[in-house]
Amino acid sequence: MKIVSVAEMREIDRVTSDRFGVASLSLMENAGAAVARFVLSDYPEARRIAVVCGKGNNGGDGFVAARKLVEAGRGVRVLLLCDPADLRGDAAAMLQNLLQQLQPLKIAPVIVRDASSLDSSEAVGAFSADLIVDAILGTGFRPPVSPLYAAAIAMMNAASAPIVAIDIPSGADADAVQPGSENDSATARQEDLVQARADAIVTFTAPRPAHALAALIKTTGGPTLIAPIGSPPEAIVSELALHLSTPADFAPLLAPRAREGNKGSYGHVLVIGGSLGKAGAAAMAGFAALRAGAGLSTVATPLSVVPTISSFHPELMTEPLSETEQGTISLRAVGLGLEALLEHKTIAIGPGVSRNSETAAFVRTIVTRGDKSLVVDADALNAFEASSETLNGRGRTVVITPHPGEMSRLTGLTIVEIQSNRLEVARRFARDHELIVVLKGHRTLIAAPDGTVWVNPTGNPGMATGGTGDILTGIVAGLLAQHPQQAHLATALAVYLHGLAGDLAAESLGENSLVATDLVRFLPQAFAEARSCKPEEFRFHA
Repeated sequence: MKIVSVAEMREIDRVTSDRFGVASLSLMENAGAAVARFVLSDYPEARRIAVVCGKGNNGGDGFVAARKLVEAGRGVRVLLLCDPADLRGDAAAMLQNLLQQLQPLKIAPVIVRDASSLDSSEAVGAFSADLIVDAILGTGFRPPVSPLYAAAIAMMNAASAPIVAIDIPSGADADAVQPGSENDSATARQEDLVQARADAIVTFTAPRPAHALAALIKTTGGPTLIAPIGSPPEAIVSELALHLSTPADFAPLLAPRAREGNKGSYGHVLVIGGSLGKAGAAAMAGFAALRAGAGLSTVATPLSVVPTISSFHPELMTEPLSETEQGTISLRAVGLGLEALLEHKTIAIGPGVSRNSETAAFVRTIVTRGDKSLVVDADALNAFEASSETLNGRGRTVVITPHPGEMSRLTGLTIVEIQSNRLEVARRFARDHELIVVLKGHRTLIAAPDGTVWVNPTGNPGMATGGTGDILTGIVAGLLAQHPQQAHLATALAVYLHGLAGDLAAESLGENSLVATDLVRFLPQAFAEARSCKPEEFRFHA
C-alpha cells in the first residue's frame, strides 16, 4: 500500500473528483460512514458519544459520522468549535444534513466560538461521554493551533474516555517520518505541546508518513484503520517510494502452489552458522526456512555441533565444516568442497556463527565472493565492522538484517543517530551498497537499492527475546529461495509474516512468555491469516 504525503493526498482527492467523477461530497460521506462503522464495531458499549468538530473538512467528516451514529441509536453530542457561518463547501453541506436529522429529536450542536465558552456546562458535559471522536484538525493542518482548538484538545486529553481520531490526532504533522522528527523549531515544539491523544485512528485511501512511522497512538495496541472511500487505484500516485506492507501487496507470493510442484520447485536453503554453545541459532534459522516453504534446508556448521543440529528437527540436513579450537567455523572450511556445497542454494549466513576472528575471516570470504545471493545476519554482519565498504550486492541479491546495534557497527553512527533517522539511514545504506536492508525494530524498514522502502506494521515487544532474529533470517531465506526474481517483495513478506506470527503467538501466550520457536509454531497460521485478509480495509496496531 502506497504511503502518500499530505500534498499528494490532496491531489488524489482532486483527481478522484475531476478525472474519475467521484463527487467530493461522496468522498466525505464515505469517510464519515467509515468512522461510524469503526466506532460501532470496536466500541459497541459506547452509548454516549461526543463528536468534536473544527471548521474544515475534518469537521465535515465528523458531521457525517455523527449523523450515522445517531441513525444507529447512539446518544451523540456534537461540539462545533466555530460559528456555523464560518463553514464552507462540503463541510457546510454536511452540517445542514446533520441539522435536518437532529431537528426532530430536538437536539442541536453545542456551538463554541472562543476558548472561554468551553467552560459552559454543555461543553464540559460533552467531554464526559463514553467515547470522543476527534474531528478538529486533519492531515492538512499547519501550525500554530488556535487558542480555541488548543483548549479543546487539552480538554479531550484530560478526559477519561477513549478518543477516535478522524484522519490523524488533531495537531499532529501527517508528513512526519519519525516520532519527534518534526523540525527543531519553535513551531515544532508548539506541535508537540498541542496534540490530541488518540486510542484509535481512522484514515482514508492511503496512509500518510506519520501513520506508519510516527508514534501517533499512545495506547498500547491501539489500531489505525485505513478505509477506502472511492478513489480508484489509478488515482493513488506518490513519489515518496514508501509502502506500508499489507497482505494485498503480497497476493502473488501467497497464491496456491502448482499441483505439479515438488521439493525442487521451492528452493534449497543453506544456513551457514552455529558454534559451540550457539547451535540453536542456526537450527532455528534452518527450520524456519522450511516453515516458510523452502523445499530443502541444510545447515552447514562446525563438525562438533552437527549432532545438536541434527537432533533439533528430522527435516534438517547437515553439513560438517572444519572448526577452530573454540568450536567455531574455521577458515579451513574454504576448501575444495565448498563450491559444491554453495551451488544452487539460497545462502543464509550468520546465526550463531560467533565473533571469533578466524570465523569472521571465513564469513568475509563467503560474503564477498560476489557470485552468490545470500542473507547476512548477526555476527556475519559484525564481521564487516571495520570493512563495510566490501559488503555489497552488485549483480546479485544480498539481504542484510541488522538490529540498530549491528547497523551502528556497519555505519559508524551511534544507535541514537540511527534511531532518530531510521528511514534515511536504511535507504542510504541500501543505495550505497546495492543491497536490501532490513533495519529491525518497531516498524522494521525494508529498503531496496532503488530507494524504495517498505514499512512493516506487524510485531510486538514480546519478540524482544533471543532467537527471533534467527527465525527471521530463515523466513527471509526460505521466501527468497521460492521467489528469487522478487527479492524485495519476498523480503518484505518475510518480515510481515514474522511479525504476524509474533502477534498471533503473543495473543495466545502473552508477550512475556513468548520465545523464538513460538514464531515458527504460529507461522502457518500467519500464512493463513495473510491469505484470508480482505483488501477492502486494512488495520494495524501501534
